[in-house]
Amino acid sequence: MPELPEVEALALDLRSRLDGHAIAKIHLAAFSALKTFDPPLSALEGTMVDDVTRHGKFLDIEASGIHLCLHLARAGWVRWRDEVPTIPPKPSTKSTLALRVVLDDQSGLDITEAGTRKSLAVYVVRDPQDVPGIARLGPDPLTDDFTLERFAGILRAEGRKQLKGVLRYQSTIAGIGNAYSDEILHAAKMSPFKPASGLSDDEVAALYAALRTTLGDAVERSRGLHASELKGEKKSNLAVHGQTGKPCPVCGDTVLEVSFADSSLQYCPTCQTGGKPLADRRMSRLLK
Repeated sequence: MPELPEVEALALDLRSRLDGHAIAKIHLAAFSALKTFDPPLSALEGTMVDDVTRHGKFLDIEASGIHLCLHLARAGWVRWRDEVPTIPPKPSTKSTLALRVVLDDQSGLDITEAGTRKSLAVYVVRDPQDVPGIARLGPDPLTDDFTLERFAGILRAEGRKQLKGVLRYQSTIAGIGNAYSDEILHAAKMSPFKPASGLSDDEVAALYAALRTTLGDAVERSRGLHASELKGEKKSNLAVHGQTGKPCPVCGDTVLEVSFADSSLQYCPTCQTGGKPLADRRMSRLLK
Protein backbone atom coordinates (compact mmCIF):
# COMPACT_ATOMS: atom_id res chain seq x y z
CA MET A 1 0.00 0.00 0.00
CA PRO A 2 1.36 3.47 -0.84
CA GLU A 3 2.12 5.31 2.40
CA LEU A 4 3.11 8.86 3.28
CA PRO A 5 6.51 8.94 1.50
CA GLU A 6 5.20 7.45 -1.76
CA VAL A 7 2.05 9.60 -1.82
CA GLU A 8 4.16 12.69 -1.07
CA ALA A 9 6.45 11.80 -3.98
CA LEU A 10 3.46 11.14 -6.24
CA ALA A 11 2.07 14.57 -5.38
CA LEU A 12 5.39 16.24 -6.18
CA ASP A 13 5.74 14.37 -9.47
CA LEU A 14 2.17 15.05 -10.58
CA ARG A 15 2.34 18.70 -9.53
CA SER A 16 5.18 19.27 -11.99
CA ARG A 17 3.47 17.29 -14.75
CA LEU A 18 -0.01 18.80 -14.36
CA ASP A 19 1.02 22.41 -13.78
CA GLY A 20 -0.51 24.68 -16.41
CA HIS A 21 -2.70 21.97 -17.89
CA ALA A 22 -6.46 21.71 -18.12
CA ILE A 23 -8.44 18.52 -17.60
CA ALA A 24 -10.08 17.79 -20.93
CA LYS A 25 -11.91 14.57 -20.12
CA ILE A 26 -12.37 12.04 -17.33
CA HIS A 27 -13.35 8.44 -18.00
CA LEU A 28 -14.61 6.22 -15.18
CA ALA A 29 -13.88 2.57 -15.84
CA ALA A 30 -14.68 1.13 -12.41
CA PHE A 31 -17.99 2.58 -11.20
CA SER A 32 -17.59 1.16 -7.70
CA ALA A 33 -14.48 3.31 -7.16
CA LEU A 34 -16.42 6.61 -7.27
CA LYS A 35 -17.76 7.40 -3.79
CA THR A 36 -19.41 10.80 -4.42
CA PHE A 37 -22.03 12.21 -6.77
CA ASP A 38 -22.07 15.98 -6.12
CA PRO A 39 -20.20 17.58 -7.81
CA PRO A 40 -20.36 15.07 -10.65
CA LEU A 41 -17.14 13.70 -12.10
CA SER A 42 -17.82 15.70 -15.27
CA ALA A 43 -17.50 18.96 -13.27
CA LEU A 44 -13.72 18.54 -13.51
CA GLU A 45 -13.75 18.64 -17.30
CA GLY A 46 -12.55 21.99 -18.62
CA THR A 47 -10.93 23.01 -15.32
CA MET A 48 -7.33 24.15 -14.85
CA VAL A 49 -5.14 22.18 -12.47
CA ASP A 50 -4.07 24.46 -9.62
CA ASP A 51 -2.20 22.13 -7.29
CA VAL A 52 -1.52 18.53 -6.25
CA THR A 53 -1.16 17.86 -2.52
CA ARG A 54 -1.35 15.06 0.04
CA HIS A 55 -3.54 14.43 3.10
CA GLY A 56 -2.15 11.39 4.93
CA LYS A 57 -2.34 8.65 2.28
CA PHE A 58 -4.86 10.60 0.17
CA LEU A 59 -3.78 12.28 -3.06
CA ASP A 60 -5.56 15.56 -3.85
CA ILE A 61 -5.67 17.06 -7.36
CA GLU A 62 -7.22 20.53 -7.12
CA ALA A 63 -8.64 22.05 -10.30
CA SER A 64 -10.52 25.35 -10.37
CA GLY A 65 -11.77 24.88 -6.82
CA ILE A 66 -12.83 21.25 -7.24
CA HIS A 67 -10.82 18.45 -5.65
CA LEU A 68 -10.24 15.00 -7.11
CA CYS A 69 -9.19 13.01 -4.04
CA LEU A 70 -7.79 9.51 -4.43
CA HIS A 71 -7.13 6.82 -1.86
CA LEU A 72 -5.04 4.15 -3.56
CA ALA A 73 -5.71 1.50 -0.87
CA ARG A 74 -3.66 -1.70 -0.99
CA ALA A 75 -3.16 -2.22 -4.71
CA GLY A 76 -3.92 1.12 -6.38
CA TRP A 77 -1.43 3.21 -8.31
CA VAL A 78 -1.11 6.24 -10.60
CA ARG A 79 0.45 5.71 -14.02
CA TRP A 80 1.49 8.62 -16.21
CA ARG A 81 0.85 8.37 -19.95
CA ASP A 82 2.54 10.71 -22.42
CA GLU A 83 -0.34 9.99 -24.77
CA VAL A 84 -3.62 8.39 -23.78
CA PRO A 85 -5.69 6.31 -26.21
CA THR A 86 -8.28 8.28 -28.15
CA ILE A 87 -10.94 5.61 -27.58
CA PRO A 88 -12.52 5.85 -24.10
CA PRO A 89 -11.99 2.77 -21.92
CA LYS A 90 -14.84 0.34 -21.42
CA PRO A 91 -15.65 -0.99 -17.95
CA SER A 92 -14.23 -4.48 -17.59
CA THR A 93 -13.65 -6.82 -14.68
CA LYS A 94 -10.49 -8.02 -16.44
CA SER A 95 -8.90 -4.56 -16.58
CA THR A 96 -6.96 -2.87 -13.78
CA LEU A 97 -8.01 0.60 -14.98
CA ALA A 98 -10.36 2.45 -12.62
CA LEU A 99 -10.14 6.06 -13.81
CA ARG A 100 -8.47 7.93 -16.66
CA VAL A 101 -7.72 11.66 -16.57
CA VAL A 102 -7.08 13.14 -20.02
CA LEU A 103 -5.27 16.50 -20.20
CA ASP A 104 -5.51 19.19 -22.85
CA ASP A 105 -2.41 17.93 -24.70
CA GLN A 106 -3.66 14.30 -24.77
CA SER A 107 -1.30 13.21 -22.01
CA GLY A 108 -2.86 11.98 -18.80
CA LEU A 109 -3.14 9.68 -15.83
CA ASP A 110 -4.41 6.16 -15.43
CA ILE A 111 -5.57 5.30 -11.91
CA THR A 112 -5.28 1.52 -11.64
CA GLU A 113 -5.93 -1.19 -9.08
CA ALA A 114 -4.54 -4.70 -9.28
CA GLY A 115 -6.08 -7.81 -7.75
CA THR A 116 -9.64 -8.84 -7.04
CA ARG A 117 -10.07 -7.03 -3.72
CA LYS A 118 -11.19 -3.60 -4.91
CA SER A 119 -10.69 -0.87 -2.29
CA LEU A 120 -9.50 2.09 -4.35
CA ALA A 121 -11.67 5.16 -3.69
CA VAL A 122 -12.28 8.27 -5.80
CA TYR A 123 -13.96 11.40 -4.42
CA VAL A 124 -14.97 14.61 -6.23
CA VAL A 125 -15.57 17.33 -3.63
CA ARG A 126 -15.47 21.08 -3.14
CA ASP A 127 -13.51 20.74 0.09
CA PRO A 128 -11.15 17.87 1.02
CA GLN A 129 -12.74 17.82 4.47
CA ASP A 130 -15.90 16.52 2.78
CA VAL A 131 -14.07 13.20 2.35
CA PRO A 132 -14.78 11.22 5.54
CA GLY A 133 -11.34 9.59 5.61
CA ILE A 134 -9.59 12.96 5.32
CA ALA A 135 -11.82 14.58 7.94
CA ARG A 136 -10.86 11.83 10.41
CA LEU A 137 -7.10 12.08 9.89
CA GLY A 138 -4.82 12.68 12.82
CA PRO A 139 -1.83 15.04 12.63
CA ASP A 140 0.72 14.70 9.87
CA PRO A 141 3.96 13.40 11.44
CA LEU A 142 6.28 15.49 9.23
CA THR A 143 4.79 18.91 9.92
CA ASP A 144 6.53 21.41 12.20
CA ASP A 145 3.74 21.27 14.77
CA PHE A 146 4.15 17.51 15.25
CA THR A 147 6.48 18.02 18.18
CA LEU A 148 7.94 15.56 20.67
CA GLU A 149 5.51 16.88 23.28
CA ARG A 150 2.54 16.34 20.99
CA PHE A 151 3.71 12.81 20.18
CA ALA A 152 4.18 12.02 23.89
CA GLY A 153 0.62 13.18 24.53
CA ILE A 154 -0.69 10.89 21.79
CA LEU A 155 1.08 7.89 23.31
CA ARG A 156 -0.24 8.65 26.79
CA ALA A 157 -3.78 8.97 25.44
CA GLU A 158 -3.54 5.59 23.69
CA GLY A 159 -2.91 3.80 26.99
CA ARG A 160 -2.16 0.09 26.70
CA LYS A 161 -2.67 -0.09 22.94
CA GLN A 162 0.25 -1.70 21.13
CA LEU A 163 2.71 0.58 19.35
CA LYS A 164 2.25 -1.09 15.98
CA GLY A 165 -1.46 -0.31 15.98
CA VAL A 166 -1.01 3.21 17.35
CA LEU A 167 1.40 4.13 14.55
CA ARG A 168 -0.90 2.69 11.86
CA TYR A 169 -4.22 4.14 13.02
CA GLN A 170 -4.94 7.04 10.68
CA SER A 171 -7.08 9.02 13.12
CA THR A 172 -4.15 9.05 15.55
CA ILE A 173 -1.28 9.77 13.15
CA ALA A 174 -1.82 10.26 9.42
CA GLY A 175 0.06 8.50 6.67
CA ILE A 176 1.87 5.57 8.32
CA GLY A 177 0.90 2.07 7.22
CA ASN A 178 2.08 -1.48 7.71
CA ALA A 179 5.48 -1.09 6.07
CA TYR A 180 6.72 2.10 7.68
CA SER A 181 5.39 1.20 11.11
CA ASP A 182 7.62 -1.91 10.95
CA GLU A 183 10.55 0.23 9.82
CA ILE A 184 10.03 2.88 12.50
CA LEU A 185 9.83 0.31 15.30
CA HIS A 186 12.96 -1.44 14.02
CA ALA A 187 14.85 1.86 13.91
CA ALA A 188 13.67 2.61 17.47
CA LYS A 189 14.58 -0.94 18.63
CA MET A 190 11.11 -1.54 20.08
CA SER A 191 8.68 -4.41 20.04
CA PRO A 192 5.57 -3.83 17.94
CA PHE A 193 3.52 -5.17 20.86
CA LYS A 194 4.90 -2.80 23.48
CA PRO A 195 2.10 -0.71 25.08
CA ALA A 196 2.10 2.95 24.12
CA SER A 197 1.83 4.23 27.68
CA GLY A 198 4.64 1.95 28.88
CA LEU A 199 7.44 3.98 27.34
CA SER A 200 9.92 5.96 29.40
CA ASP A 201 10.70 9.56 28.42
CA ASP A 202 13.89 8.38 26.72
CA GLU A 203 11.99 5.72 24.79
CA VAL A 204 9.37 8.25 23.66
CA ALA A 205 12.18 10.49 22.40
CA ALA A 206 13.83 7.56 20.61
CA LEU A 207 10.59 6.52 18.93
CA TYR A 208 9.85 10.10 17.90
CA ALA A 209 13.33 10.45 16.38
CA ALA A 210 12.94 7.13 14.55
CA LEU A 211 9.55 8.17 13.19
CA ARG A 212 10.72 11.53 11.88
CA THR A 213 13.98 10.17 10.48
CA THR A 214 12.51 7.08 8.83
CA LEU A 215 9.71 8.99 7.10
CA GLY A 216 11.85 12.04 6.33
CA ASP A 217 14.61 9.95 4.76
CA ALA A 218 12.08 8.01 2.67
CA VAL A 219 10.55 11.25 1.40
CA GLU A 220 13.99 12.61 0.47
CA ARG A 221 14.95 9.39 -1.36
CA SER A 222 11.67 9.51 -3.28
CA ARG A 223 11.84 13.20 -4.14
CA GLY A 224 12.22 13.73 -7.87
CA LEU A 225 11.44 10.13 -8.80
CA HIS A 226 8.75 9.38 -11.35
CA ALA A 227 5.71 7.34 -10.30
CA SER A 228 7.07 4.29 -12.12
CA GLU A 229 10.20 4.30 -9.93
CA LEU A 230 8.64 4.71 -6.49
CA LYS A 231 7.68 1.11 -5.71
CA GLY A 232 11.16 -0.16 -6.47
CA GLU A 233 12.77 2.56 -4.38
CA LYS A 234 10.60 1.70 -1.40
CA LYS A 235 11.28 -2.04 -1.53
CA SER A 236 15.03 -1.61 -1.93
CA ASN A 237 15.31 0.42 1.29
CA LEU A 238 13.21 -1.63 3.72
CA ALA A 239 15.20 -3.10 6.61
CA VAL A 240 12.63 -5.58 8.00
CA HIS A 241 9.23 -5.15 6.34
CA GLY A 242 8.75 -7.86 3.74
CA GLN A 243 12.17 -9.28 4.61
CA THR A 244 11.12 -12.43 6.50
CA GLY A 245 13.94 -14.96 6.63
CA LYS A 246 16.60 -12.49 5.55
CA PRO A 247 19.38 -11.13 7.79
CA CYS A 248 18.74 -7.91 9.67
CA PRO A 249 20.94 -5.21 8.11
CA VAL A 250 21.87 -3.94 11.59
CA CYS A 251 22.76 -7.09 13.56
CA GLY A 252 22.53 -9.97 11.09
CA ASP A 253 19.86 -11.91 12.99
CA THR A 254 17.05 -13.48 10.95
CA VAL A 255 14.00 -11.26 10.40
CA LEU A 256 10.86 -12.92 11.76
CA GLU A 257 7.16 -12.48 11.03
CA VAL A 258 3.86 -12.45 12.88
CA SER A 259 0.85 -13.22 10.69
CA PHE A 260 -2.66 -11.83 11.05
CA ALA A 261 -5.86 -12.59 9.18
CA ASP A 262 -5.14 -10.20 6.31
CA SER A 263 -1.65 -8.82 6.97
CA SER A 264 1.62 -9.49 8.73
CA LEU A 265 4.41 -7.65 10.51
CA GLN A 266 8.14 -8.21 10.43
CA TYR A 267 10.76 -7.50 13.09
CA CYS A 268 14.26 -8.35 14.24
CA PRO A 269 14.27 -10.28 17.54
CA THR A 270 17.81 -9.17 18.47
CA CYS A 271 17.20 -5.47 17.79
CA GLN A 272 13.63 -5.26 19.07
CA THR A 273 12.64 -8.01 21.52
CA GLY A 274 15.78 -9.00 23.40
CA GLY A 275 16.29 -12.03 21.17
CA LYS A 276 12.88 -13.54 21.96
CA PRO A 277 10.46 -14.43 19.15
CA LEU A 278 7.06 -12.79 19.44
CA ALA A 279 4.06 -15.04 19.94
CA ASP A 280 1.48 -15.02 17.19
CA ARG A 281 -1.04 -12.17 17.59
CA ARG A 282 -3.88 -14.69 17.57
CA MET A 283 -2.62 -16.39 20.73
CA SER A 284 -3.81 -15.25 24.12
CA ARG A 285 -0.37 -14.48 25.51
CA LEU A 286 2.09 -12.17 23.75
CA LEU A 287 5.72 -11.61 24.51
CA LYS A 288 6.47 -7.95 25.08
